[in-house]
Amino acid sequence: MNNNQFCVIMAGGVGSRFWPLSRRNRPKQFLDVLGTGKSLLRSTFERFANIIPVENILVATNTAYRDLVLETLPEINSSQVLCEPVGKNTAPCIAYAAMHIRSICPSATMVVTPSDHLILNEHHFCEVIQQCLDFIDEKGDTLLTIGLQPTRPETGYGYIQVSKRLTYGKFNKAKTFTEKPNRELAEVFVDSGEYFWNSGIFVWRADTILEAFREHQNETYEILNSISDAYGTPEEQAAIDRVYPECGGISVDYGIMERSSNVWVRCSDFGWSDLGTWGSLYQHSAKDDNGNTFSTNTFGFDTENCIIRLPEGKVAVLDGLKDYIVVDTDDVLMICPRSEEQHIKRFVETVKFEIGDKHI
Repeated sequence: MNNNQFCVIMAGGVGSRFWPLSRRNRPKQFLDVLGTGKSLLRSTFERFANIIPVENILVATNTAYRDLVLETLPEINSSQVLCEPVGKNTAPCIAYAAMHIRSICPSATMVVTPSDHLILNEHHFCEVIQQCLDFIDEKGDTLLTIGLQPTRPETGYGYIQVSKRLTYGKFNKAKTFTEKPNRELAEVFVDSGEYFWNSGIFVWRADTILEAFREHQNETYEILNSISDAYGTPEEQAAIDRVYPECGGISVDYGIMERSSNVWVRCSDFGWSDLGTWGSLYQHSAKDDNGNTFSTNTFGFDTENCIIRLPEGKVAVLDGLKDYIVVDTDDVLMICPRSEEQHIKRFVETVKFEIGDKHI
């Protein structure tokens, strides 16, 4: 393994679209939502530990989840957990991580990944990541992302249009980025063969992405660079707590990738899914002959295409239910049509407004 290569796992989200299973005190990245015996964060860490030295794997998270990260990943130490005092979307998170890494290794290459992805073909995934690291070592001043072959006109993902003319081996120059198109446009994208799902996995040199921040997100760059002497020292956390709230909240896709001219894409297909919703979990869960994915001790009669999650030891009997999400926890029961799961954030807001944070 190369000691100049680092991985940043972004694990600070609250996972509200997986409510009521995902809560603020233990969001989805810390849960075993797939029933594999491992949390999503644990699975992501083990995947990258095959490629990146364990001591070079960092987790960027909210301060409130620091202890959960260390509990989930006992192989890392507290200096490998980068704590944001407040969530500001992915751009400030990545700029902070890049500055931290640059203080340790000025010539570092870094992979940035969400913590909640499903990867079915992990061997091929590792091959692709290694190819991306080699590409950055060769090309240097390049921002690289991974595009996934779309299998359907998904409206919940971002898309990247790639050039079929400007290529470098298995890599294509990026042309355009489009966030969450409507159904009609998504169908055009899939049919064209030029568009790929945006995985949200990035590879670049730390100094290259920081130069992109200096050019395209200068305010955030200047705020975080103003404490450059603190990175890698015991004063880092206090300095971040002081200045980080001043950063503007924006995604790295909007803030950097769409504005940069040196973006390349490694198009691939390794069985990827962003496990961001109950619908995506349903799609990748084992189902019975009627299309249901049930917890143990759930009995369905004339019930089809449902996803049911219950506390261990609880029994449920369902009759005549079709295309529903049913999630029962110790203190919350949610019943929602699968077609209306986009309303879950509204459910959370309503519960919070009416009775406070206890059940959020």
